[in-house]
Amino acid sequence: MIAPLSIPSPDEAWRTLEIPIFGLTLNIQMYALCILAGIVLATIITSRRLTKRGAEPGIVLDVVLWAVPLGIIGARLYHVLTHPDDYFAGQEWWRVFAIWEGGNAIYGSLIGGAIGVIIACRLTGLRFWSFADALAPGLLVAQAVGRLGNWFNQELFGWPTDLPWGLEIGSDNPAFPAGLPEGTLFHPTFLYEIVWNLLGVAVLLGLERAFRLRWGKMFGAYLIWYGAGRAVFETIRVDPSEMFLGIRSNVWASFAAIVIGLVIIIVQSRRHTGIEPSVYRPGREWVPADAEVDSDDTESDTDSLDDGVEGENAHGEPAATSSSRSASE
Repeated sequence: MIAPLSIPSPDEAWRTLEIPIFGLTLNIQMYALCILAGIVLATIITSRRLTKRGAEPGIVLDVVLWAVPLGIIGARLYHVLTHPDDYFAGQEWWRVFAIWEGGNAIYGSLIGGAIGVIIACRLTGLRFWSFADALAPGLLVAQAVGRLGNWFNQELFGWPTDLPWGLEIGSDNPAFPAGLPEGTLFHPTFLYEIVWNLLGVAVLLGLERAFRLRWGKMFGAYLIWYGAGRAVFETIRVDPSEMFLGIRSNVWASFAAIVIGLVIIIVQSRRHTGIEPSVYRPGREWVPADAEVDSDDTESDTDSLDDGVEGENAHGEPAATSSSRSASE
């Protein structure tokens, strides 16, 4: 039954914005706009965080050009592989490419995006872990905004509920569970994840300020936070998904994210006890055109040894690196 404070779903007309251009109609999906808005916000946040740490202003765009396309490809591939019956059980296999209909898995985007970031960091000289740490809060913001796309598409909702903030879903919706009466309310899992992600931004920034998380530890904390929340929200969703040992595939992925996050924090805490000397790898540092280079101003710490820095360098020379091991990232 519809409650006074229940959350209405947008009319289907809002799913697609029709813009007439020179006698033609350009269809823009709200789902896509939500994802695009999230990408833009994450880019701005990451750029500001990197610049404050000494990176060249705007260099984040060089990374985005690799990370976003590969992230989108990874997101779609992961979704298709974990929902094969939706695409290969019938004769509509071409819908594999219909990303405007929804179906882009966040864990797939993390895998594909990480590959793109690795490639871009090699090209730009940025440390992978430094970029990942700068990205973590913006990534949660992007995921929160992107979840609004699920609301516009009326998809990925949870179990029926009597709670006053239940989500209204039309009984003519293909995803509406069979056998339930019209007017049944559902858990708004999109909203739960939005709130969890935005709360996570505050938590991560607080942890970063308190413990000076660097060398990938900020990103490790992100994986733990997001994985913990997603593991819970995933268990109450009603949409079909591949099951392994009675557990949804995305729940397993969430467990994996938590474990990987813990491993990153433990390993990097042992390898690096201080702040990284630069967001760039040795020899690839960016120096502003009008900056005065003075070797006496260069500070060394215990982490410099991990990058093979032998000592104070001559004026204008790059940091010496060990021939036996590459710089840590």
